[in-house]
Amino acid sequence: MDEQDILQRIQALVDEERNLREQAETAKPGPDHAPDPSRLQRIEQDLVQCWDLLRQRRAKREYGENPDEAEPRPVRQVENYNG
Repeated sequence: MDEQDILQRIQALVDEERNLREQAETAKPGPDHAPDPSRLQRIEQDLVQCWDLLRQRRAKREYGENPDEAEPRPVRQVENYNG
């Protein structure tokens, strides 16, 4: 996955998250109309992994390494990263 693929994946996830939240805002009140919390959580986790992978690729390139050697890290490893 190159940087353009990662950026497209990030955009798709952001769009899906936005759509889910907008649907929830315009839906009738009640639990049947709320966004699926597990899906929202998975989107957030996927976004964290994508951003981390993008940072890894850019860092490798900056330091003369092969960016294609960057690999997604487990969510638990990157979910609290604030860089």
